Amino acid sequence: MEGRLTEMLAADLAAAERAVTAGLREASDGLKAELRGQIAGAGLGTRLARTWRSEIYPKGGRSLRAAGLVWSKAPGIVGLHADGAIIRSRQGLFLAIPTPAAGRYGDGGKKITPGGWERRTGLPLRFVYRRRGLSLLVADNARLSKRGLATANRGRRGEAGFIRLAGRTTVPVFILVPQVRVKKRLDVAGAGRAWQGRLPGLILRHWKEP
Repeated sequence: MEGRLTEMLAADLAAAERAVTAGLREASDGLKAELRGQIAGAGLGTRLARTWRSEIYPKGGRSLRAAGLVWSKAPGIVGLHADGAIIRSRQGLFLAIPTPAAGRYGDGGKKITPGGWERRTGLPLRFVYRRRGLSLLVADNARLSKRGLATANRGRRGEAGFIRLAGRTTVPVFILVPQVRVKKRLDVAGAGRAWQGRLPGLILRHWKEP
């Protein structure tokens, strides 16, 4: 009888370990999928959405003390859109927002900056102050390539989107703003609480499964 009871307790323990681990895995995967969906739905792109990861511990094992971890490989960007913020320049009066003519990436695949753009193209940028409206950084004697990027002008004039000043063709490359307000677009904490609330039911469901 004692041996039979030991076997029953061992089987119950194994079932509990499987249920807890499986429930945590389902909750972690569900939270990850929801957070990825939030980012995609907010229009922040699939690349950022894919930064969400999930893992169950112990890896490859089962335990009553199993734990699930869901995290992003871009916590700074995710946190910015989860909390909202006002971004101001640390080095000057303005933030430089690239126009489509600037391109998306600069040195080493990083976000394009005025200095990086000048190094890439060999063209200097000129500051244009506007009393009404936003100020600009523009490239004189430039043109738009077939891809819509500002490049050195080799005699072509009058392309759409150009500004003519004193006989020169000038392309707006950066828009200068004093600050940028980032609105809260993600609810990471709310999603975490929701899946945590579902966890007991998920564990119980897996416990009942044969």
